[in-house]
Amino acid sequence: MTICTNIQETELCGTKEVFLSAIRFATSTGDSFPPFEDDLRTSAQEQVEFMLEDDEKIPLVIADEEIKVETRILVSKIFCSFENELFSLILEPDIANKDIEKKVMRSLSDLEWMCNTLLKMDLMKDFVSHWANISSNLLKVIEDKRLDSIMWGLKIKLIEMTSKVFDAVGYGIVVLPAESRVELLKTWLPYIRKMKFLSDQMGKSEAAFPYMMSEDLSQCIEGAIVSLVSALPSNDQADILADWISAEQVKYPDLSEAFEIWCYRTKSAKRRLDEALTESAMPLSPSS
Repeated sequence: MTICTNIQETELCGTKEVFLSAIRFATSTGDSFPPFEDDLRTSAQEQVEFMLEDDEKIPLVIADEEIKVETRILVSKIFCSFENELFSLILEPDIANKDIEKKVMRSLSDLEWMCNTLLKMDLMKDFVSHWANISSNLLKVIEDKRLDSIMWGLKIKLIEMTSKVFDAVGYGIVVLPAESRVELLKTWLPYIRKMKFLSDQMGKSEAAFPYMMSEDLSQCIEGAIVSLVSALPSNDQADILADWISAEQVKYPDLSEAFEIWCYRTKSAKRRLDEALTESAMPLSPSS
């Protein structure tokens, strides 16, 4: 038994080391390594994906506190790298330089892969928290006037990433306080609404315009937002729905379902309140 136990512990330690090495290679964030070629990065990502799906020891590995700590450090590094690459955009004199856009897209690709990985590791809350923290600054950069007519691929990819965050929060994978959910919605909803309108207009004027918000993406975002709004306190729902109704691009996202739910709940609450007030105003029957 002692020998078997030692063998199992050794195998588990080996699996942990392989997993950590692979996830570091996959995102090129190891302190002692230079950036890797795409084929090596792809191989490392495939190794991590294989282990998460098929390795029988992986539940013990991802439950290990050391793995969680190391993974969170990697997540922070990837977000830091992405922010640095993104903020460098507005400092460049030649903002339309394709090499700069390529570097930003590579960092964003790392984030997207890590997002999918964290979902399988039950660590999605870490990703959502980081994304929420950088959202305001991120939008300040991407809405710079010099980017108005360029980098459409980057803009759509950011919306795809936000969709993943909305999904996680809207469907209960990640639980956030109500104020954080409200802030997340109020930060991204105007931009998503604007980009949907602009990309549709570009698609109408340019038949080969490749950066449309797909129907699947649009529906996914819409469903997650409805779920998010419907789970908020009534006053917060009212604020968001009022903004939606007054928006010029009111057709998207369609929050009619969330509005109907809010109306029904509001009427039900008012009816219960009226009934309670009526009962409290009734004279007490004389005691027998």
